[in-house]
Amino acid sequence: MLREKINEEIKKAMQAKSELLLLVLRGINAAIKNREIEKRTKLSKTSAFVGASADKEKLEKLDKESKLTEEEVIEVISNEAKKRRDSIAEFKKGNRNDLVEKEEKELETLKKYLPEQISEDQVKEEAKKVITEISAVGPKDTGKVMSALMPKLKGKAEGSIVSKVVNELLKG
Repeated sequence: MLREKINEEIKKAMQAKSELLLLVLRGINAAIKNREIEKRTKLSKTSAFVGASADKEKLEKLDKESKLTEEEVIEVISNEAKKRRDSIAEFKKGNRNDLVEKEEKELETLKKYLPEQISEDQVKEEAKKVITEISAVGPKDTGKVMSALMPKLKGKAEGSIVSKVVNELLKG
């Protein structure tokens, strides 16, 4: 599983004294743990887990269900990558090339833990299929197309690229 791979990579990075890799991997790990805490909090408020602290069986089930799935881990890493892309854009505006370089290195490291990104042409093909499926006819249907398309492309394509392709297809 991806989470175990990240933990193994942290150990290797510590041994190799690779500061950049260690920084990025620890950041991913922290983001994953934060998402698990968020998930656990939401679950603990449901009726199935009320009073879980007193019931060992419920507590074990809550622990198990709080763990992130592989897809959720990929989503966390995708969010971290998006943060880096946004930071790069802002630092470029501010002529902070030193910070741009740092963020680009971190982004490259993050990409190693994400599924391979699909091309814009592949996004266009998927978008055409969805547009046909839901009978979208114009820009007013952009939201419907995006909500149907994004789950299919989660982690495989940036939302900005998907949005651009959908807008182009619905306008033309």
